[in-house]
Amino acid sequence: MSASANILLNVNGIEVIYNHVILVLKGVSLNVPEGKVVALLGGNGAGKTTTLRAVSNLLAGERGEVTKGSIELRGERIEKLSTAEMVNRGVIQVMEGRHCFAHLTIEDNLMTGAYTRKDGKAAVAATLEKVYNYFPRLKTRRTSQAAYTSGGEQQMCAIGRALMANPKMVLLDEPSMGLAPQIVEEVFEIVKDLNTKERVTFLLAEQNTNMALRYADYGYILENGRIVMDGVAKDLRENEDVKEFYLGTGGSGGEGRKSFKDVKSYKRRKRWLA
Repeated sequence: MSASANILLNVNGIEVIYNHVILVLKGVSLNVPEGKVVALLGGNGAGKTTTLRAVSNLLAGERGEVTKGSIELRGERIEKLSTAEMVNRGVIQVMEGRHCFAHLTIEDNLMTGAYTRKDGKAAVAATLEKVYNYFPRLKTRRTSQAAYTSGGEQQMCAIGRALMANPKMVLLDEPSMGLAPQIVEEVFEIVKDLNTKERVTFLLAEQNTNMALRYADYGYILENGRIVMDGVAKDLRENEDVKEFYLGTGGSGGEGRKSFKDVKSYKRRKRWLA
């Protein structure tokens, strides 16, 4: 990352332990500049969700804690802040799996996101209309119970609910999980739109490396609780190791797509394991 970038979030060498025993993150460091989309990539169990939970201070509910390192928001240490205090500072997490209130309507779900707002009903109503402009499908389904909407609509509702809090940064956990490819693309287009037009900063954890790198400005790759590679999204898309092990396409020499067996046996050894 450019040293001159206006860094909103700075995660510096954090370790996270669950149940006082299980070491999950092993010295993770990353920066999120204001107004950018940063992708946190890696397979299942790499530590992506734990990193987001460490930032939003949701680890305690999972019996986890940050035991080393520091997390700063605009230069302020935030590890000891409550999740409510993080929301007041404009940091909102959209959890993996959507987590809408099933018995509430779409509009009621959205309005729960404005619970902490103190700028009046007119401002909240204006934000709601803005959310509906970005997610017209939600406006159509606004009186439907969330339980009776599609997975894509619930994901849109979860993101829209976060936007109702007027966030400075959204932590987005696995937005593509369980969604059809067309819906995934629609969700990512809206994320990019929100970033470009509303200047919302995003840190997104995603297994769909190809999709994430198309829309992100910068990416970090996690493996076994460590950052093994980072760079500008365009450069990562062209990296031979990333192509082979995360994008499912062959490395140099135009070999084409690798078989799962070849990848599992590390036929072309990952350079960061050398």
